[in-house]
Amino acid sequence: MGKTIKVDVEQIRSYRLYVHNLDKKNSISEMLSVSGTCGIQNSPPGAWETSMFNRIENCTLSILYNALYEQKNLLQAWSYRGAPVVFPTAQSDIFLSSLIAQEGEQPWIYTRGITLALEFLQMSFEELLPLVKNALKYLDTHTISSKESLDNVLADIISDNLPKEKQNLWNFPSMYGHPDKQTVGGAVVSFLLRPCSFLGLVVFGQRDGISPTFTSFKNWTGHEIMHLPNAEKELVKKYLHCYGPTTLTAFQNWLGCSPKQAKRLWDNVIDEMEQVSVNGKIRYMLSMDIDCLIHSKTNDRQILLLGAHDPYLELKDRPTILPDPALHKIVWKTVGNPGAVLKDGRIVGIWKAKTIKDKLDIIITLFEEIQQSEKQTMSDRAEEYTLFRKLNLRKVIIES
Repeated sequence: MGKTIKVDVEQIRSYRLYVHNLDKKNSISEMLSVSGTCGIQNSPPGAWETSMFNRIENCTLSILYNALYEQKNLLQAWSYRGAPVVFPTAQSDIFLSSLIAQEGEQPWIYTRGITLALEFLQMSFEELLPLVKNALKYLDTHTISSKESLDNVLADIISDNLPKEKQNLWNFPSMYGHPDKQTVGGAVVSFLLRPCSFLGLVVFGQRDGISPTFTSFKNWTGHEIMHLPNAEKELVKKYLHCYGPTTLTAFQNWLGCSPKQAKRLWDNVIDEMEQVSVNGKIRYMLSMDIDCLIHSKTNDRQILLLGAHDPYLELKDRPTILPDPALHKIVWKTVGNPGAVLKDGRIVGIWKAKTIKDKLDIIITLFEEIQQSEKQTMSDRAEEYTLFRKLNLRKVIIES
């Protein structure tokens, strides 16, 4: 690493708008490149569509669905943080296989809750994971509609292969709040589906009405995951490219993995990083991105309505885009995040949409005073979004 470079938050915001493809809209031909920048979370369902709408010119739902369900150039699977993420199918090795933990690198953030079930069953994580992997062979020839059905079908397959004394415990009502719908075995399956996803054993298929469907990578695409050279390095570089200047701890939180796994992955790219000083604190950046960071400038695309869990909002240094910590709990909730109103890369408010049959109300709540012309831009953005959703805009309410 060379000398430490000082940068300010304005430069960081401008840089991130650019690398997150939010400084301008891209052509439809760049859809795979845009979605592969760092993947696009699809939780709540439809979030990825809103993210692509903000990045692709003349984007339509039919274009997105064709790429995901017909051409299958895009794929949805549980990826980092155990979240459903949409990414280019050709990059599955980066967004799935690279997340496979080595021995001693568990637990992940999304499997920690399994402890209650393990204690009840008197079985270990290491005993149960192979059972779930084996049961998932069922998806090589089947597609299952709904997550609840997926858990139950796989739990039944596993139950048949358990000793009698374990079957009763396995089929006991769940201790996780759904005793009438879920067994202890179903809960175990639910926790372990995420690491199984990294192996390509389960991916999302085409939606069945309001329900997601599930099958295996091989059954969905017709082939196994192609293993790319340096896939683990590429995963880290994608993160650094999109969220730099950053830290190892922030990277770990973004992945949802253990400190040991994060450090192993991070060290693969250590020789390609530079130190950057942000408000007197050391952060890290890809060497190849330093010049872009230093010379980043905002453009005239000032106002954006980002959806909940947009990749731009998944940063861990939240004061960079929202300085007031008291407002963080309004934007980043445990569940039910609102959309974010962006001005020059800063969050200046939140927005929510309310659907009434084929009509849409959009309510914008601002954190600061803005010009009347900017409010008009917000209304225009709301109109564009409503058309994208194939709905009619009933009203836009802007309040402080």
